[in-house]
Amino acid sequence: MAYQGSMKIKGSSTAAAATISASNFGRAHFVRVQSQAAANTITLKNASGTTLGTLILVTAGDSIIIEKEETDTIASSGNAVGSAVSSPR
Repeated sequence: MAYQGSMKIKGSSTAAAATISASNFGRAHFVRVQSQAAANTITLKNASGTTLGTLILVTAGDSIIIEKEETDTIASSGNAVGSAVSSPR
């Protein structure tokens, strides 16, 4: 389901048709991730590489806004795009 709220875009999007590889998105606190693949596992890790949590975006087009610490990184198991955003409203 598409996100229906409002947010400010705070940075460039990652490349389409590629996985997200351990990005902190310019030290952003909020990151919007949209899956381009089914059963895409999104992983949040802290600066030392410890996994803080995972979730699965079930179908292509699913999206989520993740709140994180500046140094935390996000990675995806399949193709996805992500960008830094403001706190959702």
